[in-house]
Amino acid sequence: MEVYVTRRVPERVREELEASFHLRYRDSEQPPTRSELLSGVAGVDGLVTMLTDRVDDELLDAAGPSLRVVANYAVGYDNVDVEACARRGIVVTNTPDVLTRATAELTIALVLALLRRIVEGDRFLRRREPWIWAPTFMLGIGLEGRRLGLVGLGRIGLEVARLASALGMEVAYATRTPRCDVPYEALSLRDLLAHADVVSIHTPLTQETHHLIGAPELALMRPTAILVNTARGPVVDEEALADALEAKTIAGAALDVFEREPEVCARLLALENVVLCPHLGSATLETREAMGMLCVSALREVLLEGRTPANAVPTQSSH
Repeated sequence: MEVYVTRRVPERVREELEASFHLRYRDSEQPPTRSELLSGVAGVDGLVTMLTDRVDDELLDAAGPSLRVVANYAVGYDNVDVEACARRGIVVTNTPDVLTRATAELTIALVLALLRRIVEGDRFLRRREPWIWAPTFMLGIGLEGRRLGLVGLGRIGLEVARLASALGMEVAYATRTPRCDVPYEALSLRDLLAHADVVSIHTPLTQETHHLIGAPELALMRPTAILVNTARGPVVDEEALADALEAKTIAGAALDVFEREPEVCARLLALENVVLCPHLGSATLETREAMGMLCVSALREVLLEGRTPANAVPTQSSH
C-alpha cells in the first residue's frame, strides 16, 4: 500500500510508517505547494495531511479511486471536506486526546506570560533599558481568585479548567449545550465575556464559529480582561482584536493561532500587551510522536485490517 506524507514527521513516526507502507515522503518542514500536493497524491491508498493541506474535491479527484483514508495530523479537521470524503467512501481520522495536556499547559503558560508580563519583561531587558527593583516596578496580576471564562468545553477546555482550578482560578464556560457532568458554572457567551478576567477559546472552527469573537463580543469584555486563543485563528476577528487592544477596551491578548496563518497581523506585532506563539499548542516531542502514531495506527487499521479506527471523524450521515 502506498501512503503520501505531506510534511516531515518525527523520526519514530517515519520509521513506523516505512515498516508498513511504501512511502512518498516530503522531507521538509515547509508545506507543499498546491500543485505539489495534487501531483503527490495521485494513485495513493492513504494520506497523512497537516492542517495547512486543503483536502477537497479537487484533491480527492487528483488522488483517484485508490484513496481510502486521510489521516489528519491534528485534532482539528477544518482543512478537510469530510463529507466529500464520505461520498467517496474515504475514512478521515484525527488525533484527539494525545495533545490535550500539551495544549492546555500552553494555554496556562500564555495566561501567565501575559498577566505576569514575562514576555514584556524579556523584551524590556533585551532592549537594555535601565532598571532597578522597586515595589511598583512592572506589576502584573496573579491568578488566584480570577475568573476564567472558557468558550467551549471539550477535552482541552476541560484540562485547562482543571489546571486553572489548581491555581486558584474560578472557572465558568459557555457552550451551545450546558453540561451536567462538570462542576463549573455554565453561562451564555454574552455573560461569560462580560464577567471573565480571562477569556480562553477552545472551540473548533466551523461556519458558525468563524469570527465568533468580533467587535461586538470584544466590546462586552472588561477593560482589565485578556483574551487567549489556542484553538483556531479565524474564530477571532484579528482586526477587531487589534482595534480593541489599541483602544485599550481590553487589557491584552495571547495568541498561539492566527486568522491567516502563518501571517500575523502587523498591528498585533507592534503591541506590548500581546503575547504571540507560532502554533506551539501540541509542540512537545512526546505529543507530536503520539499524534503521528495515531495516524500510523489509523492507516494500518483501514488499509491493512479493513477496520474503521476509533478516531475516525464522524460524518453528517453518522450522526
